[in-house]
Amino acid sequence: MPGTNLTREEARQRAAVVSDAAYDIALDLTLEGERFGSITTLTFAAQPGSSTFVDLVDAELESITLNGRELDLSAYSDQRIAIDGLEAHNELVVTGTCLYSHSGEGLHRFVDPADDRVYLYTQFEVPDARRVFATFEQPDLKAQFTFHVTAPSHWKVVSNSPTPEPIVLDGGAAVWHFEPTKTMSTYITALVAGDYHEVRDTYAGEYGQIPLGVFCRQSLVPYLDADDILLITKQGFEFFEGAFQMGYPFGKYDQLFVPEYNMGAMENAGCVTFRDEMIFRSRQTVSAYEQRANTILHEMAHMWFGDLVTMKWWDDLWLNESFAEFAAHHSSVKATRFTDAWTGFTNNRKNWAYRQDQLPTTHPIAADNYDLHAVEANFDGITYAKGASALKQLVAWVGEEDFFAGLRSYFSKYAYGNTELKDLLAELSGASGRELDSWAAEWLQTSGVNTLRADFDVDDAGAFTRFEVEQTATEEYPTLRRHRIAIGLYNREGGRLVRTDRIETDVRGERTEITELVGKARPDLILLNDDDLTYAKIRLDEGSFQTLLSGIGSFADSLPRALCWGSAWDMTRDAELPSASFVDLVLAGVGTETDLTAVSSLLRQGKSAVSLFTSDEKRPELAARWEAGVADLLVNAEPGSDHQLAFARALASAATSPKLLRDLLDGWISGLEIDADLRWTLISGLAKLGDADEAEIDAELERDNTSQGREHAAGAKALRPTPEAKAEAWRRVVEDASTPNETRRQIASGFQVSGQAEVLAPYVDKYLEMAETVIDEMGVWIGQVALINLFPLPNPTSETLAKVDAWLAGTQAPAAAKRYVMEGRDDLRRALAAREIN
Repeated sequence: MPGTNLTREEARQRAAVVSDAAYDIALDLTLEGERFGSITTLTFAAQPGSSTFVDLVDAELESITLNGRELDLSAYSDQRIAIDGLEAHNELVVTGTCLYSHSGEGLHRFVDPADDRVYLYTQFEVPDARRVFATFEQPDLKAQFTFHVTAPSHWKVVSNSPTPEPIVLDGGAAVWHFEPTKTMSTYITALVAGDYHEVRDTYAGEYGQIPLGVFCRQSLVPYLDADDILLITKQGFEFFEGAFQMGYPFGKYDQLFVPEYNMGAMENAGCVTFRDEMIFRSRQTVSAYEQRANTILHEMAHMWFGDLVTMKWWDDLWLNESFAEFAAHHSSVKATRFTDAWTGFTNNRKNWAYRQDQLPTTHPIAADNYDLHAVEANFDGITYAKGASALKQLVAWVGEEDFFAGLRSYFSKYAYGNTELKDLLAELSGASGRELDSWAAEWLQTSGVNTLRADFDVDDAGAFTRFEVEQTATEEYPTLRRHRIAIGLYNREGGRLVRTDRIETDVRGERTEITELVGKARPDLILLNDDDLTYAKIRLDEGSFQTLLSGIGSFADSLPRALCWGSAWDMTRDAELPSASFVDLVLAGVGTETDLTAVSSLLRQGKSAVSLFTSDEKRPELAARWEAGVADLLVNAEPGSDHQLAFARALASAATSPKLLRDLLDGWISGLEIDADLRWTLISGLAKLGDADEAEIDAELERDNTSQGREHAAGAKALRPTPEAKAEAWRRVVEDASTPNETRRQIASGFQVSGQAEVLAPYVDKYLEMAETVIDEMGVWIGQVALINLFPLPNPTSETLAKVDAWLAGTQAPAAAKRYVMEGRDDLRRALAAREIN
């Protein structure tokens, strides 16, 4: 029984039967209740006499007509419509209703508690257009789509094609007849409708004008900074159209900020959707604006790479996301005010990749996505950040000019078509003159991360007499790769660590001799992979590490500091650096760290070092040291600064008693605005300590009766250390399918808390019981939220590890469920190993 799954082989077989599809889709959004009208007219060519199927999920059908012949409704079974006796040219008409979503999949419906206005949006990647209309749900069966939407006449209705003038109907309704789209895959079609606020503008560039739109909920209009969003948008178009030497291919460009969104954003062609948390209703640090700009540019890059030219099947999902990840950071540096974007990548996204790649569930960048369930599990740090790192390495190897020349050829040759990795490599190889198959084999088709170390000798005068780069790999994934790296030599000058020399070289095999450094004076710090050109863990030699410990904040530039922060955190996770040493390093350097992405990451990592990687005996003392250190950083931060805000948030997590948090709520710190989101952060900290009860949380919700307030309140209640709070949180996450998706995420993230071992003890067995069935019963997205967030990690014991191991040895759970449990198990193993040395 396929259900909502689809295998690669089924998709291949269907693509061999059908072609030349076109869709005419009529949707009625004026029906009462939880369903909407859906009529799909699908025309297509086929092999005469053949049979295949059409995808459609959770529909209630009135009729199915194939080439004028009405089919029995039993043809619709197990989320598919079976069609046979096909002719050379076919017309299928499917009439019925489909179900509104509250999980962020398909057509999501949201009622804003602030004003009772209704908002709809679609989210179709990977396979959810079939929740709205009947489809051939696979990326290589591209088509044109013509939408007709009946909705309340006062709504905004937006899709891939420009919004037409509506035709007013009786009863307060109207119908919008959209022009056919450009040729595209089903998963990037889109519909957004509701009481949205709209801002219009135009980008005028070398290739003509692009109409721009920015949309958000009415209750967020006071916070909408459309000018900044449009500035980044225009800078992005100027950069990408110039770099690709090709105009934007989809006419207009609307960006819609929507509620309860599962992802960061989605590259629907000309109709890009974003989490509306990116409309900031409270004070944020500059890192939030940098991340929003990065997301805008990421989705824009997809217009060419992913939308115009699309992967044949999801095996090349990584190529879509890795390219957009690379392009977003590259264009941020080249075209926007965020010129240190690669530092943020190193401090955040790359650490995500390193963690993912050291899990037992790691996979090659070019993963074997044999079915849709495998695809949905592989939206991970390897697909995004490791892939982007590999592309950055490729650019360093072939040269930026040749890389973009190859891309231009690729876009021109395959516009509106489908490709595989080999097609891109052929264009890049042709432009650069380099053979790339071997590069692809070692970087894209193998798993694991290499570690690089410097091995050297010096003479009595302190000059290198020998310098080698040693490369190692794990026993499970022994591939030693070619790395293009820079080696930086840093010395103390006037209280700063300054790069005084740099060489760039290729590393191959176990050892690479670096003759260019022989005879040079040993510096205070040697940094392998300077400028972060490759993807590899680095280990500092003892002298360099001592320099780091005594002055990580003294680097003149942010990127080498980011590389050193990453190395120290990786050593902590690998049980090579005591957690107390890492905490001391963070407290010594985070106050002067200039990259706010790093500040946020380091404060989270410092808290994890205390709560997760420190033994029960030593944790109280280190927790007190961490709390005092963060409080001291807060007191001494510049009033009104980004650092002050970051330290206040961190103190809510670090506090071991309620007094400091109560003082913060009472305005203890000068220059710190206690706005709605910061209040929730502090209330949540108090709830975790058992100092904010349900009544206080409800009172706070009265102050902030918005969707965000409801989500924060639900999360705060889950944090409380009582059996009743945990039982209710478990029910809403695991058992109640009606819990809104973002509320579910907030509750789940507040469930497991360090220091609440006693109240959480019963949930080890309950978790393993739930893991057996949650994906089958609740779907991949809800299952993922539950399996990741409810895993019994924050209070690690060997007994828990043994129970997890026994479950893994005997489970019949789906592969995706086993994957998430295995990943939690690896984090648990690491925590126990780190506690042994701490």
